[in-house]
Amino acid sequence: MSLDPVTIATFLVTVSILGISKGGLAGVGMMAMPTLLFVMPPAQAAGLMLPILMIQDAFSVWLYRAHWDRGNVKLLLPAALIGIGLGFTLFWALPERPILGILGIVTLAFALRGILNANAPSKVPSKRVGFLLGMMSGFTSTVFHQGGPPFQIYLIPQRLPRDVFVGTGVMFFAAVNLIKLPGFIVLGQITREGLIIAAISAPFALFMTYVGMLLVRRFSAERFYQIIYWLLALVGTKLLFDAIIGR
Repeated sequence: MSLDPVTIATFLVTVSILGISKGGLAGVGMMAMPTLLFVMPPAQAAGLMLPILMIQDAFSVWLYRAHWDRGNVKLLLPAALIGIGLGFTLFWALPERPILGILGIVTLAFALRGILNANAPSKVPSKRVGFLLGMMSGFTSTVFHQGGPPFQIYLIPQRLPRDVFVGTGVMFFAAVNLIKLPGFIVLGQITREGLIIAAISAPFALFMTYVGMLLVRRFSAERFYQIIYWLLALVGTKLLFDAIIGR
């Protein structure tokens, strides 16, 4: 990684985005990878992001340790493990744009439905749907660093309390990132330089995660879900843009 001012500034912006996302505004995180791609190739960016994400995961787990839904994690995590395995198996042979397009269409449609029907009653989707979405989340997290949309599509209809919704995502993705680590090492995407940079940036990464938590707690539960729907709409739009134009 070059240490010129533009690269350093871009990296700090990326870490800030990841921190706010890990603090609770998960949809914001979709801007992290595209931001880092301005100054480095995809493989290097993905390998650099994972150690930073794991540092922030550890802090987020501590922040939300008393606020998460064990039943959802128990259902989604085994499914994500299958998706992660598929992602690493098919890593070099995937038709990237069609997959991004499908994920973008589903995400955008779900978000618009929520925006237009904000007062829909809470419900728990079937376990079969949860298993499928958990598998998709593990798969897209491995291949595109975009595991959030399938996960949120399953959780949002349940209308969990704000902190429980955030904490469940924190626990789930902390486990997913830990499971992904050996595969990234085997693929050569985790480098000594990346680990050193992650260690140096750790204090700032943790600070921005705390800032993210403070931002989330300024919103009521109702406003929080409105924000999540709009962020998810932006994610869906960005995924469609990547599918059509290319990343």
